[in-house]
Amino acid sequence: MASDTDLPIGKLRIDKWLWAARFFKTRSLAKAAIEGGKVQIDGQRVKVSKEIAVGDRLLIRQGWDEREIDVLALSDQRRGAPQAQQLYRETSASLERRARAAEARKAAGTMARPDHRPDKHERRQLSRLRRHLEP
Repeated sequence: MASDTDLPIGKLRIDKWLWAARFFKTRSLAKAAIEGGKVQIDGQRVKVSKEIAVGDRLLIRQGWDEREIDVLALSDQRRGAPQAQQLYRETSASLERRARAAEARKAAGTMARPDHRPDKHERRQLSRLRRHLEP
């Protein structure tokens, strides 16, 4: 991805790059994630002002997902999704891990939900159980 605003060499603040690569909708959300320890470079927590370079490996946690990506290019401008995806490459292990986690969440979600509302008898059983479990 080469244009006049892309930086061929050098460094760029991590919050600005995460925003430009479309991981976060705003720079303030990127900043909050970094300060919360949800973004790491090469396994180390970073500060918002940390500069990244091409070749760095990032670990980004967003909700249930944890992505491990390699930085391929730097850009300080937010563009469309196809251009943003050219800034990084997600590792194959990360893709596989996220797919397995999504399947596990999907399977667990179907088991946790009852197929009907509890009737009077079942509600009384639940009440007894809750009273029994309370300290």
